[in-house]
Amino acid sequence: MGLVLLWAGRRAPAMLLGMFGYQCNATDGKARLGRLRTPHGEVETPMFMPVGTAGSVKGVTPDQLVAAGARMILGNTYHLMLRPGAQTVARLGGLHRVMAWDGPILTDSGGYQIFSLAHMRKLSADGVTFQSHIDGSAVELTPAKAVLIQRLLGADVIMQLDECPPGQADRDTVAAAVERSARWAKLCREAWLAKRGQEPFTCEPCHSAQGSYQALFGIQQGGVHADLRAASAAALVELDLPGYAVGGVSVGEGHEALRDVLDATDGQLPHDRPRYLMGVGEPRDIIAAVVRGIDMFDCVLPTRNGRNAQAFTWQGRVRLRNARHAEDAAPVDETCDCYTCRHYSRGVLRHLFMAKEMLGPTLVTIHNLHFFSTLMIAIRQAISAGTLQADAEGWLAAIYDNDDTDDPESALDQ
Repeated sequence: MGLVLLWAGRRAPAMLLGMFGYQCNATDGKARLGRLRTPHGEVETPMFMPVGTAGSVKGVTPDQLVAAGARMILGNTYHLMLRPGAQTVARLGGLHRVMAWDGPILTDSGGYQIFSLAHMRKLSADGVTFQSHIDGSAVELTPAKAVLIQRLLGADVIMQLDECPPGQADRDTVAAAVERSARWAKLCREAWLAKRGQEPFTCEPCHSAQGSYQALFGIQQGGVHADLRAASAAALVELDLPGYAVGGVSVGEGHEALRDVLDATDGQLPHDRPRYLMGVGEPRDIIAAVVRGIDMFDCVLPTRNGRNAQAFTWQGRVRLRNARHAEDAAPVDETCDCYTCRHYSRGVLRHLFMAKEMLGPTLVTIHNLHFFSTLMIAIRQAISAGTLQADAEGWLAAIYDNDDTDDPESALDQ
């Protein structure tokens, strides 16, 4: 199944089709095995993106990211807008050069900060005004400005500005967010197309370094309300964008609600476009989403947990500060071949954390990133073999039976 993109009732420019596209190569139920093509390379899907919010993935170098299996990473419009500033990033050669990363980059638009910094922002029909968490100054972000900033950053995939309501928001609040996000999506599309009439623009400030076209993704909202989700998706599909994201399901709704929301996604979004579930990284949630047709994921979980001495393994999470690991000569995971597991034991890692050595968080972050890459490889192999359902049940039992989180319901329940 190849990708055909349309803009304003006609085919997308041939140059863009050569630089960006999605192709589904196999399916297993709703799960899709595909390939995302970008100006900075191709990425196999389903895939996971480590988060580099402020221009770096915390604690690791680009070489370590590649060695851990990362192929596409994420940056954030809001944080980079404040520091060092989009113009500064552009003058430094664009976000790829700033991050010393030659693979694909996706930038979030700042919509998540509308949720996470609700106490420091004011919404209007035109956009949002934040009180900067750095110096307290007022910073305005509109749909057009969000697109402009992302153009200056030079990301391969850019996101519309949207409103992400809290997970427990009442229906009226969620409905207003859906309406506002749909209106902003149209304005983002207009700004995205404005540079060259109906053609997507190049990232001119960093053209010499990257020369890339950018693909704009729309973001579905609607909370846990099926009718609002359907309305949001319908409004976005009318815009005929290169890709679509599912937003607002990592802000307190829980695993069961996530499954319910995604059950309808396959019928709401085009089959020939990539689908991105924003901010979701719990392994059981990733598996549940892949089973329901999602292709792309991002989350801070592997890096944040790594900095806090928590390692993901195929036998459950390991909390390395626990005293029982003090003299444990075994690696974090006997089945893992990452740099950390090949060179360091649990006992040494615990010592590094107890001594507050910087190396400890770096080493566990490397391991966690490798685990997530390995999980996505296993998922892709299972889709190709047509065994995802059975394989995933085994993975979930192994990962969560020894985890001291709540015993999850099956991620595969339909």
